[in-house]
This record gives sequence, structure tokens and C-alpha cells, in this order.
Amino acid sequence: MSVFEEMKWRGMIKDVSNEEEVKKALDEDKVKFYCGYDPTGESLTVGHLVQIVRMMFLQKYGHTPVVLVGGATGLIGDPRETTERKLLTLEKSLYNAEKIKKQLSYFLGDKAEFVNNHDWISKIDTISFLRDFGKHFNLNYMLAKDTIAKRLDTGISFTEFSYMIIQSIDFLHLYKHNNVRLQFGGSDQWGNITSGLELIRKVIGENNAMGMSSPLLLKSDGNKFGKSESGALWLDKDLTSPYEIYQYFLNTADKDIVNYLKTLTLLSKQEILELEASMQTEPEKRLAQKTLAKEVVTLMHGKKAYEQALKVTEALFTGDFNNLEETDFVLVSNSLDHIYLEESLNIVEVLKNLKLASSNREAREFINSNAVSLFDDKVTDPEFIVTKDMAKFNQFIVVKRGKKKSAIIIFK
Repeated sequence: MSVFEEMKWRGMIKDVSNEEEVKKALDEDKVKFYCGYDPTGESLTVGHLVQIVRMMFLQKYGHTPVVLVGGATGLIGDPRETTERKLLTLEKSLYNAEKIKKQLSYFLGDKAEFVNNHDWISKIDTISFLRDFGKHFNLNYMLAKDTIAKRLDTGISFTEFSYMIIQSIDFLHLYKHNNVRLQFGGSDQWGNITSGLELIRKVIGENNAMGMSSPLLLKSDGNKFGKSESGALWLDKDLTSPYEIYQYFLNTADKDIVNYLKTLTLLSKQEILELEASMQTEPEKRLAQKTLAKEVVTLMHGKKAYEQALKVTEALFTGDFNNLEETDFVLVSNSLDHIYLEESLNIVEVLKNLKLASSNREAREFINSNAVSLFDDKVTDPEFIVTKDMAKFNQFIVVKRGKKKSAIIIFK
């Protein structure tokens, strides 16, 4: 299977400017391609993994990624289908750009090239922008672009309307100065990609520039991929823990799992087909979900982060917390009901505060029936006092009610 055909099989291709030309370039040549990221925040999200994995996939076959971090386009704002974006300051845009560059370097290594479009866009004065570039853009052509058209009823500023021109200048610049022949992005960027191709044609004439888009990754229930109940899932482990990432993918719906394995991992076709088959032959093992969660967490944060996420997951499932390290308990406390204590407290009050009992009477009934324990030690006396010296790492005590209910005390 050729590179191009495998990308199609994986669902990585939606639109291409010239299929035969793109196929030949990817299968027979070594090309530079670029994908852009605007620094709207200090971290990218799990949703950006879609394009990151595509870059890694092409890189594996000898193609060179040129990653554009949009210090300039981040100041303008790519038009959304709903409302205007909040404008960033130049300082904040460049700060975010450096953080995102570092983040992407982790995935792509030193064989990728990194550029910031602020380096050339900031040097274009207003008159040059209008005469040298704006002159090539027909207003009717721009208004027909999907994202722009959807904003006409609610209104769009000239600032965001001009984003298409800025991104087209990027493609022209990289084609002329960095030997970049191919731009790709999500299907929502196809209008910007084709505008860049058109600008190159008008400025340079005959050329071998190409464009390619990929389908947007959505969940089968229609909800946006990469969103959890608590909001966006970030690539930065200080914003979203590897354990949270693991849980998100471990709970992937069966309808989504094969699509995610194809687009978010670099597993071989054979491995993916075997996992797909296991969903029919051994669905109770949930091997596909476990493998997906392992691959994504390992890709994002490394083997140790995956092992920790797995250990915490197993502890929460089995109720055995004895082998956890101090950092593991922090993750556990984020997943269980918990209270903070500064001093000792009666076990009855502990059970009520942790919502393991609704009243003093119910708490005593649980204790008298041997249903309450601290870690694996049963508590049989309703007058029992929970103290800090019982805590692991001088901080954590897991309180259990029966086999399936657990909560945690955190001593300050």
C-alpha cells in the first residue's frame, strides 16, 4: 500500500488540489509540507493531535514538516462560524508561539523546521499589503468561502475577513523561500489552502504547489472530539494529566474506536485490523480501547506517564491503593470525592463529609456492619478518631464503604 493510499485508508485525506500530483509527490518524492497553528493559547489541545499524527506519519516516510506557528495570524484571528475572537497582544501571541513551538518539537524532533509568520508578515506595510497581495483577491471569491459565508448574517470584521489573505501570503512565502510544496490542514481550512494556491499561481505563474485537507474528527454522537465534562483536554500535562487523557480514550465509544486508531496512532494497518476484530471476538476485554489509550498517552507523555495512569486506573477499579506513590494519590484525589482536614476527626463525621453516609445513624450502621475501612483496615468503633499519623505520605487516607465506594481524606 502506497503512502497516499494508506492515508486514504486511515481517513487522513478529504480534499486534494490535484490527486495524481499529490499522490506522485507523496509516493515517489520527498517533499516539504507545512501545517500552521495559531497561538491562541499557551497549549494545544488533544484535538490538534489529528494534524500532529499526520505530520509524524508523513515524516516517517521521509517527508519534511515545516511547522508554522502563527505569531502574526494569531493577532488577527481565524474566523469562527459564530463570533469574533478576542484579540491577543503581540507580547502574548509571541509568548504562546514559543510555548507551542516547544510542544510540537517534542513530537517532531529536530528534523522538522519551525517558522513564525510574524517574521515576514510584520515587515509588510499597509500599501504593499493592498497593492501586492490584496489586488489578487476577488471580493466575490472571498465571500463565497464557507466560513466567511456563515458569518455574513451575524457580521464579520475586516480584520478577520483579511485572515485568508494573510494565510495565503504564508504559503507564498514558504513556497518561495523554504521550498514548501504542500500545505495541509483540517477541512475547515480548505478555503484558506486553495486561496494560497491561487495567490501562488497569480504571483509566480506555473508552479508545483499542492494542497490537501483532512476530515474533521468528530465523535459518533455528534459532540466535538477532545472535549470532556471539564472542558478542553490539553497537551500540557500540567493542564490535563496523563491519567485524564487515559480515561478519556479508555471510554471511547465502540463506533469511534477504529477511526481513532487510524488517525491518532501510528499503529500498522495489520495491528488496527486485529484490534478491530477483537471487538467482535472478545468485546469484554476492551483491548482496542486499552490500546488506543496506551498509544495516545505514550505518544503525548511517554511510557512512564502511561504506566502511572494505568496504575491509578487499576487502583480505582480494584480498590487496592497500597502500591501507589505520592504523585499517584494526587491523581486519585482528583477522581474521588475528597475533603481537606487540618486536624483529627471522628469517623462518623468523616463518612458524612465524604458523602459515604447521609446521617449519623447510617454512618454507625455501616461501621457496625464492618462495611467501613481505612485503606484495608476495618473500622468497627463509631467513636474511632481519624488522625494524620494514619495517612500515607503524611497526607492521604483512602476511606472505603463496602467494595465499590471510596473517597479520600487529604490532610493539610
